[in-house]
Amino acid sequence: MTDAHQIPRPRTGIWLIGARGSVATTALTGAAALAAGLHPPTGMVTEAAPFGPCSLPPLDSFVFGGHDTVSCPLPKRAEILAEAGVLPHGLPSALHAELAKADTAIRPGAAAGDPRGEEELIDTYAADLTAFTREHDLARTVVINVASTEPHPPHDAPLPPSSRYAAAALRAGCPYVNFTPSTGLHHPRLAEAARTARVPFAGRDGKTGQTLLRSVLAPMFAQRSLAVRAWSGSNLLGGGDGAALADPAAAAAKNAGKERVLADNLGHLPEGEVHIDDVPAMGEWKTAWDHIAFDGFLGSRMVLQTIWQGCDSALAAPLVLDLARLLARADEAGLTGPVDGLGFYFKDPDSGPGDLPGQWRALLGLAQRLTPGGERAATGAARGGDGPEAAAAVVGEGRETVTTLGGDGSAAPPDQGGPATARTGEAR
Repeated sequence: MTDAHQIPRPRTGIWLIGARGSVATTALTGAAALAAGLHPPTGMVTEAAPFGPCSLPPLDSFVFGGHDTVSCPLPKRAEILAEAGVLPHGLPSALHAELAKADTAIRPGAAAGDPRGEEELIDTYAADLTAFTREHDLARTVVINVASTEPHPPHDAPLPPSSRYAAAALRAGCPYVNFTPSTGLHHPRLAEAARTARVPFAGRDGKTGQTLLRSVLAPMFAQRSLAVRAWSGSNLLGGGDGAALADPAAAAAKNAGKERVLADNLGHLPEGEVHIDDVPAMGEWKTAWDHIAFDGFLGSRMVLQTIWQGCDSALAAPLVLDLARLLARADEAGLTGPVDGLGFYFKDPDSGPGDLPGQWRALLGLAQRLTPGGERAATGAARGGDGPEAAAAVVGEGRETVTTLGGDGSAAPPDQGGPATARTGEAR
């Protein structure tokens, strides 16, 4: 409060799955730097003019926490990223207090071999979320998965880690974002829980580089009636993401979203594959190359090649902050279920068009629905039929029991919920 008569602004929790990874550390450090006025909000879409009337939570109202299995403290992790050129030199030192404070709110995930059962771990994670929201007197907590990519699980396998964290978010009454290609809420056993969720959610797989460009170029070929014969690509990357994607099953999960963008925009999937190579010497940096073979008038053969070089963490972090603000506002406005209009951010969105211009228009439509006074016209039912006012309840006032997971993974009455299992790999 800056004035004795001023009502303090409600604070918003941001809970990061994979909280000590590169994306999470960059997002957290960036939010602190922007709140302190140390850097401009480059790359943050929600800082653009169309989102000014939306009443999004300000960056200085964020309180960070999360889950991870690694123990490297956030201040040290930020220093490592600064040495790699991801963060500006000197910024981790300037924000040491903020990073150290956030580090104290990170809770351990379940490492490989953890003896706890699935339900026990889900309950543990949900309890961590509820305690965090209560302890910091938060209006709400948005859960965002930024952990390493996991392979898609077999149908008869237990819930994978990402799905356990997603189930915990629903159980705790928290809005949820899956910024990874991992299964999350898309697991069949969570279908009913997602359908009846009384919170908004969005996903999956953040669109930061190569696929962003594909969502612009593929519609161009379709609109100009140019026949794409083949579309091949290659990714060279290091860091935790490169190590995780060295697993062919994890790489296949990652490539599914890249292929969907082409199929949705071209009407078919052309020949060609995307190869992902782990090059540890590249550290946090990535090079993505595409080779597009297409036919022109009278069958003339032509080729377009693109090269995208950048730091994936720096590309992803502002989008993570955008999504945190948008989901928090959607929750406040009473939206539930998959939020229409967020395909702009994802390779594999829950709904909407596949082309970037169309996705931008849909996002602007969401901004209008989130503007105070427009939320009653928004898609998605208001909680309990009470409109935005009902959305003001905090997790600490009972929302943690809104959705529980029965023994078979289906939604169960609040008093039948049990606990759960999971592990978070080294965050992306």
